Amino acid sequence: MAYRSDLLRLLDERGYLHQLTDAAGLDALASRDVVPAYIGFDPTAPSLHVGSMVQIMLLRRLQQTGHKPIVLMGGGTGKVGDPSFKDEARKLANDDTIAANIASMKTVFAQFLTFGEGPSDAVMLDNAEWLDRLEYIPFLRDVGQHFSVNRMLSFDSVKLRLDREQSLSFLEFNYMILQAYDFLELSRRTGCRLQLGGSDQWGNIVNGIELARRMDATEVFGVTTPLITTADGGKMGKTMAGAVWLNEDQLSSYDYWQFWRNTDDRDVGRFLRLFTDVPLDEIARLEALGGAEINAAKVVLANEATAMCRGEDAALAAAETARRTFEEGGTGAALPTHTADVDSIAIVDALLLLGLAASKGEARRKLSEGAVKVNDVPAHDGQTLSLGDGGALKVSLGKKRHALLKRV
Repeated sequence: MAYRSDLLRLLDERGYLHQLTDAAGLDALASRDVVPAYIGFDPTAPSLHVGSMVQIMLLRRLQQTGHKPIVLMGGGTGKVGDPSFKDEARKLANDDTIAANIASMKTVFAQFLTFGEGPSDAVMLDNAEWLDRLEYIPFLRDVGQHFSVNRMLSFDSVKLRLDREQSLSFLEFNYMILQAYDFLELSRRTGCRLQLGGSDQWGNIVNGIELARRMDATEVFGVTTPLITTADGGKMGKTMAGAVWLNEDQLSSYDYWQFWRNTDDRDVGRFLRLFTDVPLDEIARLEALGGAEINAAKVVLANEATAMCRGEDAALAAAETARRTFEEGGTGAALPTHTADVDSIAIVDALLLLGLAASKGEARRKLSEGAVKVNDVPAHDGQTLSLGDGGALKVSLGKKRHALLKRV
């Protein structure tokens, strides 16, 4: 459909829309009012990773079109764990770990959103504020009566676990009720009218909408984004070396820049629309580039995405390091640096330490293919690297992945 509101038109043009509970109703609301909208983030690690970038950018798009983003930290739900499309239960974190993870995760949102007291300024809340205070029997009586177990069992996120005969604890089964209650509580506290999330959250979002209608007769809405995969079918944000973390202390800005620079040719236009503020007409020009010229579009993507998350200086430094490393053969001070408390290390172990290989078998295979270099000299299996002189060694896998290794 053709949207009238700036919000849905922008989300549609840039490829964020997958499911909407009432497209016409939300479009009308967003055309006339400031819409407070929320996305929840559970603190399962000290940093979010690139897989959360679509949701963060959704909040940014909200604010860009005059609406109010609500960042909901899952200090309460994080104690349970979202079972949606998981093969097994998450390890339960204690209160101190959850608090530390929330404090660490908070820093990244200030890069993407403007926080304050204005109508469209972002706010950050923690659902532990209300979930930790719930009394079990009153909650079961007042909220639990509105949930059908038969219907909850029909959601794909639950059926997946049951069909595989994998355990789904009662604790996890309650997660969808708690998330629905979050929407109700935010509606009451902040006037929140919209929940956004990935397609795996559809069932949870619908539950919240129905709960608000049943308990408060309030009309609220839901929007989900499509599952973002790479052109080769891989999961967005997963690499051979592991997750692509958003926090600087979890992943260097150079490695973050390189992740975007290494985007598949087929994904460049889509990723520019989703993960940058580059105007659509410029994106159309960049994605039309052919042959080696598409690399210029990848550099724009890397520069823009890194500047947004890590700042302009970090993006410029990463781009300059990449230029020096690839064009001049230099080591580049901004390359990711790892230390080892030994005077020497086997090349296979070095590749594992640097995250350039996921296993010794893979490391040996890359060595046999001639894909590994140390200080730009081909390396071989069985080689030992000396770290005793205090200098740094540049270890390279192919033409695009480099890291420095030195003695502690």
